[in-house]
Amino acid sequence: MPANTYDIWHDRATFHFLTNPQDRRAYVANVLRAVKPGGFAIIAAFGEDRPTQCTGLPVVRYSPDLLQAEFGSAFNLLKYEQEEHRTPAGAVQKFVYCCFQTKPTALEAELSPEGDRQQQKSLVVVF
Repeated sequence: MPANTYDIWHDRATFHFLTNPQDRRAYVANVLRAVKPGGFAIIAAFGEDRPTQCTGLPVVRYSPDLLQAEFGSAFNLLKYEQEEHRTPAGAVQKFVYCCFQTKPTALEAELSPEGDRQQQKSLVVVF
């Protein structure tokens, strides 16, 4: 994945299937590498009171604080929302959506005032 390329990374329902801590660390490292400093990561994952499996696969359940802990100090949690999603079969799935911003590097903050950022935006969507 190219480095510092994307303004926004959006994951609608992948991260909660990463049950191995090493896989989660690798995923977060990929997000941090791919998203521009000061860019955003929007992560949707199963909420804490969700069952421990989805379609027979194990999942990890999250609160906003737990997602922040997974993403670490390189990301600021800007906002979160919780949602009850109703599946076509009528089941209710509780999700948490977190919007993180990557922290700008010291060099970028020094050299690039907010108004000077390139206007072209790019997006990664992970399903």
